[in-house]
Amino acid sequence: MDETVHQDTMTDDAVRTRTPVHLWIIGVLALLWNCVGCYDYLMTRMRNTDYLASMMPEVDPNAMLAWVDAFPIWAQFGWGLGVWAGLLGSLLLLMRNRWAVLVLGLSLVGAVLGLGYQIVAAPPMPGAPGGMMDAMPYVIIAIALALFLYARAMRQKGVLR
Repeated sequence: MDETVHQDTMTDDAVRTRTPVHLWIIGVLALLWNCVGCYDYLMTRMRNTDYLASMMPEVDPNAMLAWVDAFPIWAQFGWGLGVWAGLLGSLLLLMRNRWAVLVLGLSLVGAVLGLGYQIVAAPPMPGAPGGMMDAMPYVIIAIALALFLYARAMRQKGVLR
């Protein structure tokens, strides 16, 4: 009987070792972060001017929509890929699924495509305030990269199956 109890304890310890608490913390934060990105994408695509005005009151919502509409199709595709793959990748991370690495990698590619265009080639948004708004594309790409690297590390440690 002692041997059975010892084996059960070892199994429980192995499960705790393979599922670190930080996975749940990062997974939930990633899910919330990507939900915000998906919400922003949906509100912009649905042309919700009230939402856009609340995000940047100093910018005319119609000018903001015209600015986004002028993006080349590949940048618009990248934006959609980035947010929706980020949401799916976060869910897969929470499920401890190995596909989280690939999907979060696709999210990173999408972020680089969509936001890379804004950084390198897009004209400035008319009336945009600058400051944090100028830094946001870099922040978003950095978070997408960090989530991809985190998922890859968790897969290498055997946490993701």
